[in-house]
Amino acid sequence: MIKQILSKLPKKVPKSDSSDSSRSDSSNSTSFGNVFQCTNVGSTISSKLNVVKRVSSVVFPASMSAGVEAVDPCLSFKDVSNTQKQSLFISKLNLCCKVYDMSDPDKNSTEQDLKRQTLLELVDFVSSGSVKFTEPAIAALCKMCATNLFRVFPPKFRTSSGGGETEDEEPMFDPAWSHLQVVYDLLLQFINYNSLDVKVAKAHIDHAFILRLLDLFDSEDPRERDCLKTILHRIYGKFMVHRPFIRKSVSNIIYRFVFETERHNGIAEMLEIFGSVISGFALPLKEEHKIFLWRALIPLHKPKSVGIYHQQLTYCVVQFIEKDQRLASSVIKGLLKYWPVTNSQKELMFISELEEILEMTSMAEFQKIMIPLFRRMAHCLNSSHYQVAERAHLLWNNEHILNLITQNRQVILPLVFSALVHNAQSHWNQAVLNLTQNIRKMLSQMDEELVLACQRRIEEEDSAASAAAERRRLTWERLEAAASAAAAASVQSSSVGGLVPVKSATCSVAC
Repeated sequence: MIKQILSKLPKKVPKSDSSDSSRSDSSNSTSFGNVFQCTNVGSTISSKLNVVKRVSSVVFPASMSAGVEAVDPCLSFKDVSNTQKQSLFISKLNLCCKVYDMSDPDKNSTEQDLKRQTLLELVDFVSSGSVKFTEPAIAALCKMCATNLFRVFPPKFRTSSGGGETEDEEPMFDPAWSHLQVVYDLLLQFINYNSLDVKVAKAHIDHAFILRLLDLFDSEDPRERDCLKTILHRIYGKFMVHRPFIRKSVSNIIYRFVFETERHNGIAEMLEIFGSVISGFALPLKEEHKIFLWRALIPLHKPKSVGIYHQQLTYCVVQFIEKDQRLASSVIKGLLKYWPVTNSQKELMFISELEEILEMTSMAEFQKIMIPLFRRMAHCLNSSHYQVAERAHLLWNNEHILNLITQNRQVILPLVFSALVHNAQSHWNQAVLNLTQNIRKMLSQMDEELVLACQRRIEEEDSAASAAAERRRLTWERLEAAASAAAAASVQSSSVGGLVPVKSATCSVAC
């Protein structure tokens, strides 16, 4: 009963509760009073964040764009603070990812001019050394280069069967070169940058990037191939981890060119790169490097278009022999394997390359290949093409080659002397006749007895050949006489038996 009465009495509110409630009321009134101001500020911030998100998401994935502040790419590097230059650099790279059709100069001309001016600003900024190549900056630059450079070339409509441009054809120039050149310049400065962290950069200049870069060597624009040559050489020198992959990829391109297509525009530039690469090989040479010589460089003598890159190819081969002279015999065997038979201009190039190789060939290596080599030289001395015959004669003017011949004259002179005699008797070109007489005089002074022995052997061979020809003539005469006698006997036996010869009967029926 007492409890029921007490429960109906009013309770006092504690001071603490009242103060809390008053504070909460006042705070609520304050928050409601400022709600419109906070809403306006929040909308402004959210709009800016949305702009940042839109700009950064184009260049990087979400994981890469974290912490990247967007700056208007139209601003100049001089107009922003040092802390914002890095963000402006990335924003300008983002702007340059747009690719335009350059075949029509009047189309999007304003945008094209803006892009080129932005690219030039980027090149100047990198060359000044102010940029810091962080991972977002490296990713943005590699993406911009890939977007602008990596493309599929149109089909080749040239009718020549050679690999790439020939000496008679005019080079074809890319209409977008005004932009491509600046992009290549920017990529080259990026690779040459002193403070570039290779460990970070190799994640973006990876195998896929290098393969696409190698595909560009098939460009018909010689200016682009020249830029690619410099850039690939710098990548090979700076990114040591990629060196085996680059060598393997170039080998695959050469295999496909030699054994499948025989069409490629950049073989000369690739060989020019490898000329300096081979000169830097450590001794003793690795088996991998020797395989590159045997399976890639030597088969490159096979295509008809070898004249386009022969100078660079010869330099690479010579570099290998300078590293290891024991390779000379295998290289000469490869030359003899691919020696041209009907292409005189190609034969001239082979003889010139052979002279450079023989100048570095030791006696031991020379003796391994001198018999097949001078059998081929005998054909060249006796060639009806006067330039081939003249070039083969001039080999004897080389002191080192003449020394090798002199010390092995017992084997070499019998192989070539018959060609010299044949030239002296029947070659049509007077210059070749004079060179032949000079070589015969030189050989007589070298070893007169051997020359006389060779002369006697040739005379014996000629007399034996004449006797064999006479025997063949007499044999054919006897066969013809026997055939005539058999035919006459057949006709006589047919007439005695009352039979009409088949031919006569046929004629009478026809009449």
